[in-house]
Amino acid sequence: MLKFGSICVVTGVLCAVGGALAADGPKNQVIPDFASTANTGWVLDRSFGVDDLLPPPTGGPGPVTFDKAHPYVPNGSGGQPTYRVADLSNPILQPWTIPSMKKANDEVLAGKVPFRSRERCWPVGVPGFVAYSLVEPFYFIRTPEKLVVINQGGPVIRHIYLNVTHSKDVKPSWYGESVGHYENGDTLVIDTIGISSKSFIDNYRTPHTDQLHVVERWKLAADGKTVDISIFVEDAGAFTMPWDAIQRFRQYEAAVRKVPLERLAQLASVPEGPLTEHVCAENPNSFFAGAVSLPVPQAVVPDF
Repeated sequence: MLKFGSICVVTGVLCAVGGALAADGPKNQVIPDFASTANTGWVLDRSFGVDDLLPPPTGGPGPVTFDKAHPYVPNGSGGQPTYRVADLSNPILQPWTIPSMKKANDEVLAGKVPFRSRERCWPVGVPGFVAYSLVEPFYFIRTPEKLVVINQGGPVIRHIYLNVTHSKDVKPSWYGESVGHYENGDTLVIDTIGISSKSFIDNYRTPHTDQLHVVERWKLAADGKTVDISIFVEDAGAFTMPWDAIQRFRQYEAAVRKVPLERLAQLASVPEGPLTEHVCAENPNSFFAGAVSLPVPQAVVPDF
């Protein structure tokens, strides 16, 4: 079990407790506190929607979602779970993106298991990061220079550099280069470029190019129990127009208080810290081995 709580004790600056680092950026700046204690984590709010990028409530161009003839039903929703079949009629898609997505659809309809980064232990990229896991929590670590967001399910780790501009030459990577700043005392604004085209936009395997540009706004509710996320996406190489999406997190500790502990194997006890050590690629009991084209990633040589 990873003693994550001890990190805050030993280093001090990494524990984002109640405005202790209010000096981020401009002096006396009021900033949203996404980690009021070492136990504060966030999960997708399943009462808000499924574990996908969701269409904006105001209408207009939105993300690829499921084909209405083949609705997506997630685990734990009360119905028979299904794999995702993409709606290829979405007008945001340029023609070249459709054949690979249709091939994936056809494989699902033929009974095969589709690629999904969470199930194959691959990085998910941006903007798909906010819908990476149906149940695994997100945790925040804040320093004056950056915000680190960790999803326990990979783990996958994202770095957001604060109050700086983008580098002159950004080398493409799984999560790109994310720079952020705070607004209005309750919102983190994140601008991301340089996202590797090896990743997909979403769980529907929507491709993109190296022109992808994503702007996210993570707004903490006044009661501190939810985070509303709005996403702006543009990629002139893959999409016919810019589009918007939304998602919502809810506070993990508040959520699990309502659920019997025997149903929450992923929750660490308080003395052990909130973040459990969950190494996806070391799972010896994978049900998906050989089921999709991309294998579970493994290191050829040690990194130490």
